[in-house]
Amino acid sequence: MTMTLFDRWMSTIRTRTVAFIAIVLAIAVTAVSCSGGGGTTAQSSPGIAPELVADYIHTVLAADRTAYTKHVVNRAKMLEGKAKDDGVLAIEATEGWQQTNGIPLPAQMFRLGSEISNESGYFTYNLISPWYINDSHAPKGEFEEAAVEEMIETGEPVKDYQEIGDQTFFSAMYPDKAVAEACVSCHNTHPVHLERYPDKQFVMDEVMGGIVINIPLAGA
Repeated sequence: MTMTLFDRWMSTIRTRTVAFIAIVLAIAVTAVSCSGGGGTTAQSSPGIAPELVADYIHTVLAADRTAYTKHVVNRAKMLEGKAKDDGVLAIEATEGWQQTNGIPLPAQMFRLGSEISNESGYFTYNLISPWYINDSHAPKGEFEEAAVEEMIETGEPVKDYQEIGDQTFFSAMYPDKAVAEACVSCHNTHPVHLERYPDKQFVMDEVMGGIVINIPLAGA
């Protein structure tokens, strides 16, 4: 059976995720072994600090999401039921992609990747926004609620340690900007967005929310 564009893309994501987790594991082992097994001492150890690991993870996530948005979604002939004059792929990018045999919107593609990665238990990541459409993207907990406000105000990443249950995490939130017209148009015209945030209209390159990464610290 011939693989669809989406099947090929998901296969690539799974392959990248497995390889990337292997790299992160190698980095984590180095950091823990150099720090004597104490999670919080990784800050000053000769191993790779969790802050740098988070930066590595974010670089890959942001690159893949931007590539999918610019080189797949932007090339689709339809975007949420509206024809795109510059589209070359005979497919629709839509929130209801499973029901219409289309392809996921960028935020949905990002979430699909996070679900695969989060199953590993090595680290988690998610999209967070004060203008969330999907309730799973609402800020949760003290770190996310404070970090998203500071990040949007400054346009800079926010990083800190936090305790969740009996586990210590290094958490980092990075600005998530509108990198393509599809990001802006989909949010600005979405019925949930119009109902919840009628006065908010995004523009290109604006910070629309954040990408939050949580890394559990061994031995904490």
